[in-house]
Amino acid sequence: MIYHITLIPDWEAARGGDEYTAASLGTEGFIHCSEREQVERSLNRFYHDRPIVLLLGIDPALLANELKYEAAHGEIFPHIYGPLNINAVRTVETMVREDGVYRYSG
Repeated sequence: MIYHITLIPDWEAARGGDEYTAASLGTEGFIHCSEREQVERSLNRFYHDRPIVLLLGIDPALLANELKYEAAHGEIFPHIYGPLNINAVRTVETMVREDGVYRYSG
């Protein structure tokens, strides 16, 4: 599994269709994802100002678009080059920031 962090309204807008498109697809050309062990760091680095986000668990074998592992922030992260097909999303977890941080035990 790989994971993508998103906001509730963005996921709700996509659920009725076949694809989810993150803003980064238009600005950077890919959708940011994390490996399990990177999730907590990504939550706290990029979503520290959001009290609640969603964590999408994605089965890479079901992706309709190319998945590349690339360097960013001193680590190697998975990136999806194209929209995320909804049928590749296996889990959706609500993540709540507590005491100013997110914790993820995966």
